Amino acid sequence: MNDSSKTPVLVTGAAGFIGHAVSARLIERGESVIGIDNLNDYYDPALKAARLDNLNALDRFYFVEMDISDADDVKALVQENGVQRIIHLAAQAGVRHSLANPLAYVDSNLVGFAHVLEGCRHGGVEHLIYASSSSVYGGNTRMPFSEHDNVDHPISLYAATKKANELMAHAYSHLYRLPATGLRFFTVYGPWGRPDMALFLFTRAILDGRPIEVFNQGAMQRDFTYIDDVVEGVVRVLDRVAAPDPRFDPRSPDPAASTAPWRIYNIGNHQPLELMSYIETLEKALGRRAELRLLPMQPGDVPATFADTAALREAVGFAPATPVAVGVERFVQWYRGYYGERAAAAG
Repeated sequence: MNDSSKTPVLVTGAAGFIGHAVSARLIERGESVIGIDNLNDYYDPALKAARLDNLNALDRFYFVEMDISDADDVKALVQENGVQRIIHLAAQAGVRHSLANPLAYVDSNLVGFAHVLEGCRHGGVEHLIYASSSSVYGGNTRMPFSEHDNVDHPISLYAATKKANELMAHAYSHLYRLPATGLRFFTVYGPWGRPDMALFLFTRAILDGRPIEVFNQGAMQRDFTYIDDVVEGVVRVLDRVAAPDPRFDPRSPDPAASTAPWRIYNIGNHQPLELMSYIETLEKALGRRAELRLLPMQPGDVPATFADTAALREAVGFAPATPVAVGVERFVQWYRGYYGERAAAAG
């Protein structure tokens, strides 16, 4: 399927926000990529199709429409293509959606992840990278959030499934010596982002002249992390295969390390920003003021996130640092171009 001496990288969720950007970056550096996605309708399928069009236009990208809930298909794809590296980004996303549709998270985030792990085991995969989330920190209030902190108190089912993924990966790493690295993403934003995320929702509402919904009366902080920084972190971690930590002490176990080839890293900007400041930055980029609809805290949500990125920097020599003003401006430029061109084409 490819002439490269390297085996292809399998990216699950390739039509998603992060999967699309990671796939493009891997191809840019000379990799071949097999992308899979079930193209579900959790949000606008047209946006997923447009991302996929971008990738299909590139050499060395091969797309397979597939659902990771099918164990046999996942295992066959890994074995038949000699896949040695997997970046698993497919998941049912969204904290709030998990309140109303919990079984969707069980099917995708637990059962689907088990199928990916089985594909790794039977395919002899050399390194599995998988998406976790800052939501695993749950009700923790000590800042910044560190991988060395205990994360046994999730406050949403989405968070619980991501914590479960970390535990499931550890079991496979221990039993089958599968090198596995989990990445806890912190509020990723940028061009081609998800329509259910705050920046997208705020931008659309402001441009439409509608009020934006601001939870917890605006008293929130988020460690907003630009997509290009996330991608750089993912690719660098892919090249650093997880290994046992020789310093691990089972008498005082470190939640971030193991005697198995298993690792966990935060990928965040390490610069939490007040939500109201984020909105002001967006207003400046749009050249319009927002009308605010102040609401109470949503169930399953947390008032603040803040990533300790020391472990990532020590491991791969990199940590996110794109200023929010720069990232928001790039998103606004993309949004206006994408939706403006589409509106013109439709007209």
